[in-house]
Amino acid sequence: MFARDDFMPSSDVPTIEAVRLTKRFGSFVAVSELNLKLEGAKCVGFLGPNGAGKTTTLKMFTDLIRPSLGEALINGINVHTSKKTALASVGSLIETPEIYPSLTPREALMMIAEIRGIPAAQRAKNIEMAVAEVRMDEWIDKRVGRMSKGMKQRINIASVLISNPKILLLDEPTTGLDPRGMSEVRDIIKGLKTKQRLIFMSSHLLSEVSEVCDEVAMIDHGKLLVYDKISNITAKFGGGKNIVEVGLQRPVDDKILTKTVASLPGVVSVDKKDDRNLTITFTPGEDAQEKLLIDLVRLNIGVISYRPSSTELEDAYLKLVTATL
Repeated sequence: MFARDDFMPSSDVPTIEAVRLTKRFGSFVAVSELNLKLEGAKCVGFLGPNGAGKTTTLKMFTDLIRPSLGEALINGINVHTSKKTALASVGSLIETPEIYPSLTPREALMMIAEIRGIPAAQRAKNIEMAVAEVRMDEWIDKRVGRMSKGMKQRINIASVLISNPKILLLDEPTTGLDPRGMSEVRDIIKGLKTKQRLIFMSSHLLSEVSEVCDEVAMIDHGKLLVYDKISNITAKFGGGKNIVEVGLQRPVDDKILTKTVASLPGVVSVDKKDDRNLTITFTPGEDAQEKLLIDLVRLNIGVISYRPSSTELEDAYLKLVTATL
């Protein structure tokens, strides 16, 4: 048996940094002098439309393609000139790899563990821990060909985790999945956030980024538009309003909304999406958002989730992306 803490990374602060990172394909500039530094344990969404340069950037951070100019640094180490050292602490899932359908997850992951140079005595334990983390324990000895696309993607994520990485690079990990598969993968990523890892996850889905990520770096036409906390971006570019979506454990009465929630300091309006989900518009600012959460918890109405609204992020996104056209 193993303890869950056995699979937690060390306390060293992980960093990902792009310094004037540029990639040209002939006359086409896919990424243009990107300067971006991510530091610490958190999940950062790499947001942008299709063709914005997200996958190209991640490929440069894994040395799958070489930059035309600038540097991709992992923990301060140049990925291209010192690839083995730089990527020793990185797990990456770029695009959508396929696993041989005749293999079981245990067999497939054993091959990957060997390729990654994990000591033979440690491989079995690492594989079991990784499979447990993606909640596929019961399927570890079943043929991959019998699995749904969402289950296969969870095994792909397990392949990223078997080396116990401090940094995860995920390229649109829910692409092509049905709603259930998308929800399962998002829940797994939320779980990964608790393990002191730096997660850099590309996506073009605003709702996904709002639900999973702490910060957002927006890119379009290969250029960085903004990098900040979601709340700061929405406050600055989202039309001067802050909106949060609040999930409740139990149904809430309309009288509670009008007499308590709507009367909280800073609250502009409260909309009831259904019996257990509210959308609250309030005075902009992180301090106001923190105070609102404290006040809601004190009301004892069963708050179980609290996150920036995807519609709010959408306003900011459309404003920033439109400005680059």
